[in-house]
Amino acid sequence: MIKFQLKTRKEPNQAMQIYAPLIAITLTLLSGLILFQILGENPLIAYKAFFFDPISDINGFSELLLKASPLCLIALGLTICYRANIWNIGAEGQMYLGGIFATGIAIHYANSLGNWTLVVMILASALGGAIWASITALCRAQFNTNEILVSLMLTYVADLLVKFLVYGPWKDPMGNNFPITISFADEALFTPLALLGWSFWDGTRLNTSVFITLFFIPLVWLYNEKLFAGFKNLVVGIAPGAAKYVGFSEKKIIWIVLILSGLISGIAGTTEVAGPIGQLNDKWTPGYGFTAIIVATLGRLKVSGVVLASLLMALLYLGGESVQVTMQLPKSVSQVFQGLLLLYLLACDVLINYEIVMSRKIGGKYVP
Repeated sequence: MIKFQLKTRKEPNQAMQIYAPLIAITLTLLSGLILFQILGENPLIAYKAFFFDPISDINGFSELLLKASPLCLIALGLTICYRANIWNIGAEGQMYLGGIFATGIAIHYANSLGNWTLVVMILASALGGAIWASITALCRAQFNTNEILVSLMLTYVADLLVKFLVYGPWKDPMGNNFPITISFADEALFTPLALLGWSFWDGTRLNTSVFITLFFIPLVWLYNEKLFAGFKNLVVGIAPGAAKYVGFSEKKIIWIVLILSGLISGIAGTTEVAGPIGQLNDKWTPGYGFTAIIVATLGRLKVSGVVLASLLMALLYLGGESVQVTMQLPKSVSQVFQGLLLLYLLACDVLINYEIVMSRKIGGKYVP
């Protein structure tokens, strides 16, 4: 009789840390073939519609970048937290607060601020996200509350706050009773790249908000990999006992990483409401804050990995929309792929610290 057991490795398997995401992606694709077969569709045709048709032209490619940009931005902020072993699960809510603060500026101060409106909106959204994340920081640092539960529950509070505003004080009086704010003025919107004279992007929705993501990519890499502050975060995450011994304040780092993560997530809110949406409404629930958790995990908390993972997850979003239109399949297929990817990734990560040992039953005992 054969028995399989997990045995703790003497040290983490470095090769598995690299190969785990690749194995998870491969298993997800193989599972997708079975999924489409169950749905009664030709897997090859379905895969073409899911992965290739969405980016077959410049408009599709621009939509890929448009969706990948906020995903990448939020995931970059999450890497700061996760490297310190602080699990911010509420980036979605912090994004909502960023969108709320930006909207407040857009609908009340656009006329007085003029060309500075968008700049102030970005700063306000950063403040909104940071304030929302600071609630989690306060609960974790001062009361040792589980930051996973606090940040997650605050997301639902933020969602209700959005609905309160668009159904109440910020509701557009000329909006035919729909729960939306007034449309933002041109000064409160990111400029489409096509209007900047870049004819390559003519007819697309891609706008200057992508430059914010491009700005944060090297900035977060510098913070995580080169600055002493990033090193302290890593030490606290990996060896809290050693961090305490050398004098690194865990409470201080909790505040710093959560506020930085919330700040970046809040800015992502501006890129949405002042970008493709152009207003705040009750249907604004993109789920980017939750998907960014997968992006950060799949990217192994490395900036380069996050960039690639955000493009992959954006493609899954577009693929779900594509098969919905062309094959009448539910859009939620993309969520199934996201779930499978996270499931396989977590399963493969087990093999970083554990190895599978096969034992045979000999004389009433299992022997490796």
